[in-house]
Amino acid sequence: MNERVVSGISQEEDHSIDNSLRPKRLSDYIGQTRLKTNLEIAIAAAVQRQESIDHILLHGPPGLGKTTLGNIIAAERGVSIKVTSGPAIERPADMVSILTRLQQGDVLFIDEIHRLPRIVEEVLYSAMEDFVVSWVIDKGLKARSMNLAIQPFTLIGATTRYGMVSSPLRDRFGSAYRLEFYDNESMREIIRRSARILEIEADEDGIREIAARSRGTPRIGNRLLKRVRDYAQVVADNLITGHIAKDALTKLEVDYLGLDDTDHLVIRSIIEKFQGGPVGLNTLAASISEDADTITDVYEPFLLQIGFLDRTSRGRVATRQAYDHLGIDYPENDRSKDQPNLF
Repeated sequence: MNERVVSGISQEEDHSIDNSLRPKRLSDYIGQTRLKTNLEIAIAAAVQRQESIDHILLHGPPGLGKTTLGNIIAAERGVSIKVTSGPAIERPADMVSILTRLQQGDVLFIDEIHRLPRIVEEVLYSAMEDFVVSWVIDKGLKARSMNLAIQPFTLIGATTRYGMVSSPLRDRFGSAYRLEFYDNESMREIIRRSARILEIEADEDGIREIAARSRGTPRIGNRLLKRVRDYAQVVADNLITGHIAKDALTKLEVDYLGLDDTDHLVIRSIIEKFQGGPVGLNTLAASISEDADTITDVYEPFLLQIGFLDRTSRGRVATRQAYDHLGIDYPENDRSKDQPNLF
């Protein structure tokens, strides 16, 4: 699953170019206009008061720039940033060690914060509210509580599963922002900027073709740009035109909407195996030999965004747009698909 070229999940190959392509300042950050405006105000206010920025929770599908924003916030505030992830912090002592090493105003960025073990998460409660870490040492009659003051800091949590962040933790964030998929104009600007940084020759038709198939996700757009660059290097003297981009992406089985064969498999399974739905998540997952969480986190967000899929009270339903895209006749007389979008 992680090897899909249109997966928003970070792949090993992405790390070699991520740092060079990531904007370093909010002024260079493209898209997410409302979020940027709110962050600019929050950062400016914190700078004027000489205080730490209030804790921030960023959520949304993978590949939209949550880590980039974390680094930008630290840079704009002029402080250091410590980056880690929920699964990497297994014990309370690990969290205490990280927190006690932070300097005043520093940013602690925790990716996949919904995957923090609960016992570790509890260490954050007092740290976020009172800048004190509390933990229990020893057991039984020898058990005693330890309290240690730490420097004021800013916690930035990032998650693709906002609903899985526990209420006690979620309530301690001063702000929560959802990152949305990027529109075509923003994606073209991102691809244009990446091509310039990577010294890739691409005309406007080529940039437009790549942007249109990037699923509104910068990480995917940059990955497709690299793939098309390889193709252009071999067959087109390094120049990416609209025709070359279209040929390259067709060979990668990425269609004009950015859907690949895995997306088609999900839609076709609903239409052909379950008469268009509704079908339960676990049943759908079993039918394509995939994990239910993977369908929820990776496949569904974009299919929902473009209107190919509905989640109803009785399960997943393929929409008329999905039928049309696959060239399958839509069953006009089947009213069972007209269900409210409840979850």
